[in-house]
Amino acid sequence: MKTASYYIKLIYFISPIVLFVLGGFAFKLQSESPYSKNYNLNSEYKVYALKIPDTVYFAGEKILLNSPDLRERMDRELLVNTYWQSNTLLLIKRANKFFPKIEEILKNEGIPDDFKYLSLIESGLQNVTSPSSAKGFWQIMRNTGLEMGLEINSNVDERYNLSLSTKTACKYLKKAKNQFGTWTLAAASYNRGISGIQKNLNFQEVNNYFDLRLGSESSRYIFRILAIKEIIENPVKYGFIFDKIDLYNHIPIRNVSVDTPIANLSKFAKQFKINYKILKIHNSWLRQNHLNNRSRKKYNIEIPLEGYY
Repeated sequence: MKTASYYIKLIYFISPIVLFVLGGFAFKLQSESPYSKNYNLNSEYKVYALKIPDTVYFAGEKILLNSPDLRERMDRELLVNTYWQSNTLLLIKRANKFFPKIEEILKNEGIPDDFKYLSLIESGLQNVTSPSSAKGFWQIMRNTGLEMGLEINSNVDERYNLSLSTKTACKYLKKAKNQFGTWTLAAASYNRGISGIQKNLNFQEVNNYFDLRLGSESSRYIFRILAIKEIIENPVKYGFIFDKIDLYNHIPIRNVSVDTPIANLSKFAKQFKINYKILKIHNSWLRQNHLNNRSRKKYNIEIPLEGYY
């Protein structure tokens, strides 16, 4: 029978051999690493500088990118949106779904078509809430919405209604255009506020957005719109390859008019062979599982056509 001292001596003898073998194996792995061979990352993946257009247009207004400041600001937004591929591809997909409805309202309201890109950069075409509590596709603040005639309370928030919020944004933009005279300044005021833009124009003694010195967010704002417009209108140029089938599609709906309270929206949904989830997807402005409607106001509730849910 072997004693404990025998095994201790055996381990003492074998350990250097084991360490030598393991060390050699580790060295082999390291030597086979692509980074130990002066690996050229550029042979596998390339990041290209982008060509900056000399001239761009917004809402029919010509913008010359002829100064270092303007070109660098445009370059930044083109780079950010081109190389944040997953986000921009999602924007392209959602635009195909929601732009037709937005375009129709903009046209009817006399607002240039390019303002659809403003809604895109504001929310990514999602019913989100900002840190400052702006809500919906158009990121409308509570006070602004109320002033423009939207119903906003714990039961109903029409900032989440795409049709009504788009019309509200149009009212604001018309007011801003009347004050400033250009659509570019009107768009900038959507971010900075009409009084904020006017104050800066007066203080800096200039008359256009591109001569203004503003904070980081407001300084980037118009260029974000211009960049996303450029990419969406020329996707292949910026490396976005997709088929029509890859895009999200507009879902046909019918409007159901309601002028009475609804005690239970889940039960109401079942009347139209849909569930609560589908009802809320199409009517995010309904904030609770019932509709109070004590005033007997007429609401239009969107119901997707059969086969589209």
